[in-house]
Amino acid sequence: MGNLFGKKKATRVTEQDKAVLQLKQQRDKLKQYQKKITLQMEKERQLAKQLLKEGKKEKALLLLKKKRYQDQLLDKTENQISNLERMVQDIEFAQIEMKVFEGLKVGNDCLKKMHEVLSLEEVERIMDETHDSIEYQKQIDEMLAGSLTQEDEEAVLAELEAITQGEADLELPEVPGEELPEVPEQEPVREKERVKKKPEREMLAT
Repeated sequence: MGNLFGKKKATRVTEQDKAVLQLKQQRDKLKQYQKKITLQMEKERQLAKQLLKEGKKEKALLLLKKKRYQDQLLDKTENQISNLERMVQDIEFAQIEMKVFEGLKVGNDCLKKMHEVLSLEEVERIMDETHDSIEYQKQIDEMLAGSLTQEDEEAVLAELEAITQGEADLELPEVPGEELPEVPEQEPVREKERVKKKPEREMLAT
């Protein structure tokens, strides 16, 4: 079955990926510890209130001292979580920088190969030839524009009109001016047959 669906492409796990994973796991554990201490402190605070109501001030004071110590632990835990998250961000950003560096390296190699194929002298030669061709065409246009007079311009336009009209005449067939002869009806043919059959009847009568 595995061969039918093909093998999955193995993902490449780097040492940086492993380090990021471990740091995130440590961060999650510290957050769980932080949540546990916070709940415990709230319970002890409520218990201290209850002890004060019962007149057990010494026990209530002891719980509050313990709560104060736990507050300090929470502050240290928060700082450790911040340090872990900052380290994770630094590693991930370094990975991005490595990918950018690799992309720049590939692009630089590609540019070098293109420069080997097309040198600076070749580019300058092509640009010079292109500039010369443009200047030559400009000179031709200026010569043509300056050598034709108004009469020449009108003659050119007249010739263009004549060519256009000639092409139009070739495309459309001429309509005959004379009327077409009418098609005779079938009645004269029948009259001729009666005239032809009449002598035959006279011969049979004689």
